[in-house]
Amino acid sequence: MRILHLSDLHLDEAGAPDADGADGTAALRLLLGELRYLDDLDVVVVTGDVADDGSRKAYARVHELLSEYAGRRGAQVVYTTGNHDDRSAFREVLGSGHGQPEAVYEGVAGERAAVTTVGGWRLITLDTLVPGKGYGRLDRGQLDWLRERLAEPAPSGTVLAFHHPPVALDVEVQQVLGLENSADLAAAIRGTDVQLILCGHFHLQILARLEHATVWVTPGVVSRIDLTAQPGTERAVHGPSASLVRLGVPHGPLIHTLHARDPRMGQTVYEATEAEMRDVIRRLGPAQHS
Repeated sequence: MRILHLSDLHLDEAGAPDADGADGTAALRLLLGELRYLDDLDVVVVTGDVADDGSRKAYARVHELLSEYAGRRGAQVVYTTGNHDDRSAFREVLGSGHGQPEAVYEGVAGERAAVTTVGGWRLITLDTLVPGKGYGRLDRGQLDWLRERLAEPAPSGTVLAFHHPPVALDVEVQQVLGLENSADLAAAIRGTDVQLILCGHFHLQILARLEHATVWVTPGVVSRIDLTAQPGTERAVHGPSASLVRLGVPHGPLIHTLHARDPRMGQTVYEATEAEMRDVIRRLGPAQHS
């Protein structure tokens, strides 16, 4: 089982550079061009922030680019929502995020989770979006639905994919704006066949564990966060990145990052001061941090 894991594409309606010079469309095209020799794929997983502005045009452009790339390789494409996504526009263009889902959960707030089995591996996407906020959460209904799906093991095992990581480095903005109720997710997967959890959101790579499952956070397509910046600040740099995940192999999961040869690699996209980051945490975090 080979998965190309993408996250944080941040395409917009205009398909042009934003005020900071970041261009999700150009970054995705550059990355896919660089990955032209990556032929042996089973599925492309996109863990949220598909669109930066939640526009239908952005979703349609992503769908066109990734469908062409994956289709040439006989691979499926699976999407999840992120905090920048709009559920209505996402649903109009991408449906549940799965081409032919075996099961779909639809929550009262419009959240959607879905299941597809690929080569014996069960791939479950979850919706951690909290509208208007930067942190993520899984409500009780979605967790109960997940438990029902996991009650019976899959032939090869289960992979979960969603946007907000249930783990964080010693970085305040990550600790506040990750998955708020990671303990509830841990309880839901305890004793099940979940082997791998794929996330994005932080725009950098992190390897960790939740219960018995490996957690992998992939760097962003539109930009990467550079942790050499002064603590409390945030620096984003150019350089589209992705991850290749191999399952069902000795010593697996085997995961490595893929970096496009961007002429602006490492150049600054934006730098946020301590005051600006405190404001981000206040506005986009849970109520206790406002």
